[in-house]
Amino acid sequence: MKITKIIALILLIGFVGIQFVPTDLNQSDTVPKTDFLLVNNTQENISAILQESCYDCHSNNTKYPWYNKVQPAAWFLENHIKDGKEELNFNEWDTYSNRRKNSKLKSIISQVKDDEMPLASYTLIHKDAKLSKSEKTLIIDYMKNLKENLR
Repeated sequence: MKITKIIALILLIGFVGIQFVPTDLNQSDTVPKTDFLLVNNTQENISAILQESCYDCHSNNTKYPWYNKVQPAAWFLENHIKDGKEELNFNEWDTYSNRRKNSKLKSIISQVKDDEMPLASYTLIHKDAKLSKSEKTLIIDYMKNLKENLR
């Protein structure tokens, strides 16, 4: 019994201790001129869907939930956002070559169609980010149109 109390105390001290390890926040006050929504003069309804379902992980400005202050959840979020931005950063859209844009559009279409994006782990907590069938159709059609216009 005494060993259980010692282990529990060590775990509690460890948990409290990791709360002081800082994370980098992905927040910016400005929207760059290279942003996907600006460059493509995106319609408001499509902009709203992308901002709700994609921009938290794929832009330079994340709207953080309350649990981003609790470790190890904050580390998970930081890593998830870093990986998302490495794959696609909507704020840097106009810095991509046409070839890369084409590849990203193809990937967006495929992942939205196959329910791979937004991630299930994200929509589990962010219910508004889950795409309805009509929203998927809107996004896919819009991305296909952009892809056609790149040629």
